[in-house]
Amino acid sequence: MAIYLHTDDLPAGLSFGSSVAVDSETMGLNPHRDRLCVVQLSDGNGDAHLVQFKSGTYDAPNLKALMANSDVLKIFHFARFDVAVIKQYLKVDTSPLYCTKIASKLIRTYTDRHGLKDLCRELTGVDLNKQQQSSDWGADIITPEQQEYAASDVLYLHKMKEKLDMMLEREGRMHIANAAFAFLPTQAEMDLVGYGDMDLFSH
Repeated sequence: MAIYLHTDDLPAGLSFGSSVAVDSETMGLNPHRDRLCVVQLSDGNGDAHLVQFKSGTYDAPNLKALMANSDVLKIFHFARFDVAVIKQYLKVDTSPLYCTKIASKLIRTYTDRHGLKDLCRELTGVDLNKQQQSSDWGADIITPEQQEYAASDVLYLHKMKEKLDMMLEREGRMHIANAAFAFLPTQAEMDLVGYGDMDLFSH
């Protein structure tokens, strides 16, 4: 595994092929209060690229172009949050996208454990170390332990997607998953403008 740390943006010309795994690290879970600190990416071949943002510095044209590229599928776990925080700070709509958490909830109905750690363990046999999850991602220097943690959150998403797709196809639920994925950018925008807790489809 190789981890590449970049400041403010991805290098020009860097390609991730037809799909890229994406995650983010923030100062907390409120996009309006807790700033975006790191975006991590992987093409599924064992390498990870981390983009670190200093406070107030979000001019990242290469990363923004990748997020908006309609020819590159962005794979997330719990895309709802990441897509919202990326829109809030990078001012870009992310699409098309795939969410392993939504896929898991649609197909792994035999369990209520849909977190990344549980899902990764079942589908890939890898036991992720989540020790750095609640560390200070706004620090000027990201420690090697933080870098490894951030990388691990994207390194296995491609393999997880493959297994989830097989299950979704087998049970005839892929069309539902695709419809849910397509709605995620709208859900993220709703979260940002204050409708996150409202069920618009209830009576």
